[in-house]
Amino acid sequence: MTINEIAKLINATIVCRSDNDDAVIDKAFASDLMSDVLTVEDSNVLLLTGLSNIQTIRTADMADVKVVVLGRNKTPNPEMVELAKESGIAILSCPYSLFLISGILYQNGIKPVY
Repeated sequence: MTINEIAKLINATIVCRSDNDDAVIDKAFASDLMSDVLTVEDSNVLLLTGLSNIQTIRTADMADVKVVVLGRNKTPNPEMVELAKESGIAILSCPYSLFLISGILYQNGIKPVY
């Protein structure tokens, strides 16, 4: 599923586009613990989190995460957006809870990392 398809599916706003907007995302991981994100070994993974700070983008970059979805209407600050652009990471902001987003993505074919 592409970033645009995911955004439409979960009613999210694409806050920051990446160079990989056409990349196919087939797995997702939900966490607010960035140390857990660093254990992900798959590529083309979507990170679903409620943690809206610069460490989220730094961690996503280190873990080779291509898309960060911020749940619960969280919005990134300008510093996050700038670092995401530099790192080639897309950021989406979604009004739904992490639980609901996870369910929608799973129901539409996105597989869990674990």
